[in-house]
This record gives sequence, structure tokens and C-alpha cells, in this order.
Amino acid sequence: MGFIKNKYIGRTFIYPGQSARMDQVKIKLSVIEESVKDKRVVLIDDSIVRGTTSGRIVALLKEAGAREIHMRISAPPFLYPCYYGTDIDSQEKLIARSHSTEEIAKIIGADSLGYLPPEKLGELTGGCSYCSACFGGGYPTAIPTDTRKNRFEQKISEARR
Repeated sequence: MGFIKNKYIGRTFIYPGQSARMDQVKIKLSVIEESVKDKRVVLIDDSIVRGTTSGRIVALLKEAGAREIHMRISAPPFLYPCYYGTDIDSQEKLIARSHSTEEIAKIIGADSLGYLPPEKLGELTGGCSYCSACFGGGYPTAIPTDTRKNRFEQKISEARR
């Protein structure tokens, strides 16, 4: 085990605003230095959206003395916004949209980076249908015209005005 995780901090990438995400990442994880010092670390994570969390985790590992950090992501790169509950509302905020895998590795400070190839997604679902719009852009429903983050927070009477 290389980290102690603060169980009271949730998914950091869904916090609104870069500053809030960075604050949450800072208090979410603490490195166990004895576990990583002078070692090659393979870090497995579910996704990289903006690179905020990944970059902070890699920095924490390096500060604790890790010799190399190789990151592997169990999803394909996020290339399109998600309108179904994840805080990914625009392509501009997606790091993989404007950077290659090698560039992202440099940005987050990892020695190497690998993603799950999109064609392997079907193997993981066992033939069940699934939404992969954020990876390939094929949305199962119409893309909403109102994508403001607070669109569900206002009263219905105010929304009609």
C-alpha cells in the first residue's frame, strides 16, 4: 500500500472549479514514504479527466522518493463531454482532447502512461450495452442545449422566465 486515503473526500474531479479540485486532492491522499521510496511505482487509476488528480498524485509520489512512476488507466481517454451526471461539460477541459498520451504523461509528471484501448471496452461489458459517448462521441440521446452546471439547482418557476 502506497497511500492512506481520507475516506471523507469523494471524487475530486467532480468538484466545481479548479481551485476546489486542487484543495480536495491535497487532503485526499497521503503517501506512505517507506512503501515508495527508491521504487518503481505502477499507479492504476480509473480515468484521467483534466489531469488535476493524476498530476498531484504523481507529484506526491515523487516527493516521497519514488524513482519511476508508470501510470495505467482502466478506461480510454475522455475525448467528449458527458451529459449524464459526470462533471465533464466541455471538450476544452478534457486533457486528452488536446494532448497526446505522451504529452499527458509529461504534463502529469509520469514516466509513462497507458490507457485502455477503446476497442477493448466491449470485452469488459460481457456483451451488455453501455454508454461510451465520452470516449467516442456517439451519444445515445440528443445533446442538451443547456449545459450550465446549475441548471438543476434553480426553481422550475425561475427556469421558465
